[in-house]
Amino acid sequence: MNTLSSNSIQMFRLLLLLLLLTLLPSSFALDFLFNSFNATADLNLNLTDDARLESSTIRLTNDSNQFSIGRVFHQSRIPMKPTSNSTTISSFSTSFVFSILPEISSSPGFGLAFVLSNSTSPPGALSGQYFGLFSNATVTVAPLLVVEFDTGRNPEFNDPDDNHIGIDLNNIESEVTVSAGYYNSTNSSDLIPVDMRNGQNIHAWIEFDGSNFEINVTIAPAGMARPSRPLLTYRDPIIANYVSADMFVGFSASKTTWIEAQRLLAWSLSDTGLAREINTTNLPVFELQSASSSLSAGAIAGITIASVVFIVCLSGFYWFWRKTKKEEEDEIEDWELEYWPHRYSYEELSEATNGFSKDELLGTGGFGKVYKATLRNNTVVAVKCVSHDSKQGLREFMAEISSMGRLQHKNLVQMRGWCRKGNELMLVYDYMPNGSLNRWIFDKPKTLLGWGDRRKILADVAEGLNYLHHGWDQVVIHRDIKSSNILLGSDMRGRLGDFGLAKLYTQGEVPNTTRVVGTLGYLAPELAMVAAPTEASDVYSFGVVVLEVACGRRPIESWAEEEKALLIDWVRGKYVEGRLWEVADERIKGECEVEEMEAVLKLGLACCHPDPLHRPTMKEVVTILVGEKAAAPSLPPSVMSSELRSASGGYGGDDDEALQVQV
Repeated sequence: MNTLSSNSIQMFRLLLLLLLLTLLPSSFALDFLFNSFNATADLNLNLTDDARLESSTIRLTNDSNQFSIGRVFHQSRIPMKPTSNSTTISSFSTSFVFSILPEISSSPGFGLAFVLSNSTSPPGALSGQYFGLFSNATVTVAPLLVVEFDTGRNPEFNDPDDNHIGIDLNNIESEVTVSAGYYNSTNSSDLIPVDMRNGQNIHAWIEFDGSNFEINVTIAPAGMARPSRPLLTYRDPIIANYVSADMFVGFSASKTTWIEAQRLLAWSLSDTGLAREINTTNLPVFELQSASSSLSAGAIAGITIASVVFIVCLSGFYWFWRKTKKEEEDEIEDWELEYWPHRYSYEELSEATNGFSKDELLGTGGFGKVYKATLRNNTVVAVKCVSHDSKQGLREFMAEISSMGRLQHKNLVQMRGWCRKGNELMLVYDYMPNGSLNRWIFDKPKTLLGWGDRRKILADVAEGLNYLHHGWDQVVIHRDIKSSNILLGSDMRGRLGDFGLAKLYTQGEVPNTTRVVGTLGYLAPELAMVAAPTEASDVYSFGVVVLEVACGRRPIESWAEEEKALLIDWVRGKYVEGRLWEVADERIKGECEVEEMEAVLKLGLACCHPDPLHRPTMKEVVTILVGEKAAAPSLPPSVMSSELRSASGGYGGDDDEALQVQV
């Protein structure tokens, strides 16, 4: 009996050991050190696209490819969350040595990035300034946390310079940036710059403190002791939204035409404590090649004389070219006065913007930069700079813009005039001191916009859009209605702006454009099959704005739960469940009645009807929003997509009735 009992205990222990062994791999610590890379290193590393082993280093891009992307990831994922829905995240420590060396020091730079990603091939990733990780959309779909070591300046991404470090969360535009350098150990406030693009070996340390939602980044020339003060510290609980349960960890780089050798020389990482120290003493060093010369004194003298003659001739040619160019720019052609006589001089606008200084930059969009300008009479205006490749294209654009300049409505941003310099056109608008609507609702605004103001702004924009569609001799299709294009004056009233994508049509004319333009999340679904925009596609975009304003959420939130990621689908689902009030912005629920909020939400859904023929016109929308508790016209009953309607078994009971909206 004792023997049987002993055997049973041993068998139980064996089964328990086997069970533990099956569970252990998921809990193994990730701890590794590569002091260099060789033929055996890739047993633990995945090199994708153009990344390859080169001697004892990893070379990320290929010189012979115009568009090149290279990535390297460790084969083991790093656990970041206990579960995908958890708000607690893990910690890890890593250090690495990299070198960035351009073939031509003055060519555009690209840099490289340290990456946490749930995919080794992020969808839609582009080369060049996108690090082979991001697309040119507003956000990237996959959870993606990046520390960029950027050696190029891209003003459209708000880069401070061409030698900086930034934290990127699902977006090429960094949450925070700082110029590359390190703090002096004897004087912690003394920042010593570090050039990341001269080939020198740079040692980087990244401490990811999950318990405090904090990232610390430090750099120094390889061989130096680690500086005591981090170069960059970023702390925000939002970090938890950009990591999944476990993620790949590694590096990515990309380039376009210009050659820039991005190399990884060593790498250490640990998720149980500080990463092990890297031995930097035997690492290779890369430098720009300089050609030595052994020319004779006579040859040097000849080259010097020839150079002087060349410079004199070049100076004369440049003087003649500038004189001719200035005469062309100053000349006002007949067609310019025909379209619109109110022209500003370039000198006046340059003076008003302090030489188009970055300090006066209000924003950068796909259609140009916008500057704040103070004219000589102390009038404050906004100046948008638009470039065109040809004079013919500029003439056609000017004809269209001039027509829009004659639009007069209190809820449209008024155009005051224009200026042409070569193929660059500067458009002068009224200045809107309170910026765009989205800044008052999203991203923890300093002052949250209340429900009363939101309601007024929606009515303002509806009236302006109604004027574009029905109040003029031509139909104006805006094509880019979104909260960032709704500007607020000093009175906090809404004005629709940015007509950079707008098109004019005579009443009854069928649009014939074949190119889909606009912003993801605001585009009407029919534009995927028929590119021609209509008044109904503008109504759809306005409906998205209505839902944004009422819910306090952007149309696409990639970090949110799957059922909440797309705003329209989320609101439709709650409407079907009879729980529409739940989607209202929690921050303003106490400011409005349930019936009023639900009426506005139903209006937004009606505007976003998948069938353009069933959407209300802007005349009907204005009647609803401007009326004071008046019964609105009956709006179409079907506000759900066919998939949602099928899933819910169609409408039942009161849902089969037209939406009766009272506001």
